[in-house]
Amino acid sequence: MLTLHACYVPVADASQFSNGRTATVSSTTIATKATKRAHNFNAGPAAMPLPVLEKMRDEMLNYGGTGMSVMEMSHRSAEFQAINDKVEQSLRRILEIPENYAVLFLQGGASLQFAMVPMNLAAAGKPVDVLHTGAWTSKAIEEIKKVTECHLAASGEAQKFARLPKANEISFDANASYVHICTNNTIEGTQWHSVPDAASVPIVADMSSDIASRPVDVKRFGMIFAGAQKNLGPSGVTVAIIRRDLADRGSDKIGKILQYRTFVKDKSLYNTPPTFGVYAMGLVLDWIEEQGGLAAIEKRNEAKAKLLYDVLDGSGYYKCPVDTESRSRMNVVFRVAGEDEAVEKKFVQEATAAGLVGIKGHRSVGGMRASLYNAVAIESVEALVSFMREFERKNG
Repeated sequence: MLTLHACYVPVADASQFSNGRTATVSSTTIATKATKRAHNFNAGPAAMPLPVLEKMRDEMLNYGGTGMSVMEMSHRSAEFQAINDKVEQSLRRILEIPENYAVLFLQGGASLQFAMVPMNLAAAGKPVDVLHTGAWTSKAIEEIKKVTECHLAASGEAQKFARLPKANEISFDANASYVHICTNNTIEGTQWHSVPDAASVPIVADMSSDIASRPVDVKRFGMIFAGAQKNLGPSGVTVAIIRRDLADRGSDKIGKILQYRTFVKDKSLYNTPPTFGVYAMGLVLDWIEEQGGLAAIEKRNEAKAKLLYDVLDGSGYYKCPVDTESRSRMNVVFRVAGEDEAVEKKFVQEATAAGLVGIKGHRSVGGMRASLYNAVAIESVEALVSFMREFERKNG
């Protein structure tokens, strides 16, 4: 395993607020050597661990003595197949994936999975249950309806998705082909902290924004899929973890490249995979293990989220619209000053000038959002809360 040491070094910086005055709070950037790094709160593509970026830089021109970048080598070469195998084994080890599950590296993001899953897993005459919790389940519902009947086992739409459905509000269909759930909702700022029990019906989980942020029991799911660009690496790679019997469920009349069994058979190498993204994911997985694995990562993520939520809850100036029990540790959404859009615009502009990037909320909900994925350092969250307190002092 590669030895990757975290090297987040806060460096004081005299950044300016947009009003031209020097920030009195720490508007630090993360730096190493001579390179300044922003405090990156982007929702995705998102922050990556600095040691991983440095390793990628060092191997960019010559990977493992091959005289080539990973981007240049054949995906059929022994060198890349070794990378592909290593990344799969790392993911299996970290997530404790049983052997009766296949691990696939695909393309097309979660959006393609919204279409592929019902194509392959929806059985004739059986509906698909959906726990509808926001924008991403809405997109999944749209694709499910093209294939089969969609049954809303629960929906948070009446509450504007500000909280997740409670157990007594969920009505599963025992005859369903599978249950679709999004474990973390990046736009609405909610997260399932425990997965509802669907009995014998397989649960298909979109974990794009919280995979590898905490331990999960893979056996609870029939399938897990996730874009890599939040917690696992750069955009371009989609991880699919699927029970092997479910991978064989789809009709062979589906386009071959849309069948899970195609990629199971060829170990993700049916066509040219996103080779550099797979390689980068391997480095991120090494970094996760260097941090102490998912148990340690979870504690760190809990601490970051608590730091920010404590400021929101302790201030009369800011508010988080999400029900306390449903709050996400990955994406913290908040509003300011009675939802005054002019003040919120000023907040985003001054935060950006202070080196705090990606704070603007999703266009569909407005406000602010701070994404606290694995690679976001506690120092970045400390810089954000310091900025928030100073902004409140000046504008509250």
